[in-house]
Amino acid sequence: MGGPPGPFSVPLRLSPKVLLIDPVRMLPSLLVPLVGVLVVGGFSPRSYLWAAFGLVGTVVFALIRWATFTYEIAGDRVEIKRSLISRSIRTIPLERVRGVDVSTPPMHRLLGLAVLKIDTGASGGDGEATLDGVTVGEAERLKPLLLRRARTEATPTARPEEERHAEGVPSERVIFAVPRRWLLYGPLSGAYLLTPFALAGGAVGLAFQWGDDLGFGRNAAWSVGEWLWQRPSLLVAAMVLLIVAMPIAGGVMYAVFNWDFRLKRRDGYLVAERGLINRRSVSLESRRVRGYEIVDGLAERWAGVVRAWAIVTGLGDSETRGQLLPVVPRADATAVTGDAIGPYQAELRPHPPIARNRRLFRAVFPWLVPAALAGLLLLLTGLTVWWVLLVVSLVMAALGVPLGLDRYRSLGHGYDGDRVAVRSGSLRRSTAVVERRAVVGWRLHQTWFQRRAGVLTLTVGAGAGKGGYSAIDVSEAQGRDFPAEVTPEWLAPFLNPPPGPHTPSDPPSTG
Repeated sequence: MGGPPGPFSVPLRLSPKVLLIDPVRMLPSLLVPLVGVLVVGGFSPRSYLWAAFGLVGTVVFALIRWATFTYEIAGDRVEIKRSLISRSIRTIPLERVRGVDVSTPPMHRLLGLAVLKIDTGASGGDGEATLDGVTVGEAERLKPLLLRRARTEATPTARPEEERHAEGVPSERVIFAVPRRWLLYGPLSGAYLLTPFALAGGAVGLAFQWGDDLGFGRNAAWSVGEWLWQRPSLLVAAMVLLIVAMPIAGGVMYAVFNWDFRLKRRDGYLVAERGLINRRSVSLESRRVRGYEIVDGLAERWAGVVRAWAIVTGLGDSETRGQLLPVVPRADATAVTGDAIGPYQAELRPHPPIARNRRLFRAVFPWLVPAALAGLLLLLTGLTVWWVLLVVSLVMAALGVPLGLDRYRSLGHGYDGDRVAVRSGSLRRSTAVVERRAVVGWRLHQTWFQRRAGVLTLTVGAGAGKGGYSAIDVSEAQGRDFPAEVTPEWLAPFLNPPPGPHTPSDPPSTG
């Protein structure tokens, strides 16, 4: 059945200001062809005419695309229509909207525009629909309209803020605001540290590509490479410069993406706002949140800081859109996730000692093989290179001992009566906490080596997040008893079958 008339009586278009952005965004893809036209034409008046014709064509294309794109909210659905070449209409029921992502890239911010993405959880990485070029005020008006289905579907477990919102009383509360001094933790996450090498690699790739496209050929780039190769001191200096720039560039990039990070509860939604150049606001429907995942790397663990993501049903691009907290102290992350979602109140249970032996074997044995091979070749040839390989292999094997022990200490699982927790990993340790109502199944997996060791992998199937979270190398008793503890009603018919016509009701005697 259709809902009440929508708030818009006629289809709406994006802001005309977006026409100042679209041609500029197309310029990088047109730059090489335009320069090629000028070079091939010898920079003659005709070549300039063709280049100008290409620029005008870009503007005309952007104008036609803007004029043939409309959107409207009609009743209980949103409709997006395109008719550039062929006419298409995309209809999204409001009840399927899982979240709304509003961002303001630099050029959009200068013109007072925003990009609004509608996520239905069915599109993988990107939103189901995108309105690229609405005004900021229009985006703020559209957001509650697109998310209104959650307001009309109050749940019995709603928090007080959600109940007031369901009654029509707007509410907003800041759960946590990340202090700016904590941006110094950014380089510990590791991903941003490779920024200088990524930029250097991109520059080298452009040098080869543009040198060929602009008619210089690749010989010029190769000549520069050979010149540097003949001067090893410059290469070493460049590598040292890149390594020194890693924490600086990593900290800058981290600050750009996570500047002024705020986590709010607004009208039944968890809202994460962040960004310096591109300000982004992501809304997650609270009643669809089923847990959280806390992650820390090795350097982060030494510093006592972690990151946090929400485990949400039907959320596309959860690695980006589901982020609850950037790098913050562990105590604050525990308090924030407990306030926003719910605390886990039990100790994690250790895995059997055989799991420790397996972690040590995997961390040490792969390095003992090249060490033994290098030692044998050293005895046969006496070459210095085998000394180097032997020493490096033995050092890595020695480092594998604390790594294996740390991987074992990181293993754990538990249940506090309301939530299930699973933890594993060392270089990237992850602790997933899932509500019991989100558990949809169990999977027991045992490799040949695990079968010999008497352990197995127990995966908690969840209707949210990654779909499953694994407790690695649990004992066979834990693999049997833990699912029975969390979901006893599922296993009761198999553990205690009802007496049949040929089955005695009393248990057989074990004496």
